[in-house]
Amino acid sequence: MQHCAFAKKADTGLLALGKKKKGKLGPIMEKKVLPVVEDANKLVNYVCGSNILKEGEDIKIKPDSEYPEWLWSIRTGQPPPLSEMDPNTLEYWRRVRKIGHRRINRLLKLRKF
Repeated sequence: MQHCAFAKKADTGLLALGKKKKGKLGPIMEKKVLPVVEDANKLVNYVCGSNILKEGEDIKIKPDSEYPEWLWSIRTGQPPPLSEMDPNTLEYWRRVRKIGHRRINRLLKLRKF
């Protein structure tokens, strides 16, 4: 009779009924509930969540005049179109390369095999 060391007999009987089953990726973790600030006055006057220490308080928001001027000219929306960019810059050519990669990936996705 041949004996395989890696093979295991299935557990049967009363002993197998009391075992806990794990998921495929291990034990299931419980979600942590984070506190949400609902105080309107605090939301308007403080940067909520900026204090990472156990002691202290969040950073107070200052008036606009105390911040540098360049802060208000930062582009936060969509990047400029390619036609508005200067071809002599590195950002232009990175954008051209990115658009080319997207085009190639879109075309490759349409191929059957």
